[in-house]
Amino acid sequence: MPLTLSQTAPTLLIRKSAFERVGLTRQQFDEALALTADDFRVEGGLIAIGPLVGEDTLTDLIAQLEELGLAYYDDFFELSGNWPDWLKLFVMDAGA
Repeated sequence: MPLTLSQTAPTLLIRKSAFERVGLTRQQFDEALALTADDFRVEGGLIAIGPLVGEDTLTDLIAQLEELGLAYYDDFFELSGNWPDWLKLFVMDAGA
């Protein structure tokens, strides 16, 4: 089932296989970002984290993921959340 993305702030999309490969856990993200249940969603092979608020939140998170060996674009990707409210976007793992 596709996940709805927010148009108000960025969402980080991570391949579930990459997330697990480097030993990440939801608890790490909850503690670092104070996420709600709706801010961390898993569907098929895709994890959506966000909307992410705060000026440096996204850039810091990308840097941390890259330090763990994840590759931007191949393992994770961000969508800006910068589109009009009349447009609704949904995402899902292409392999699903």
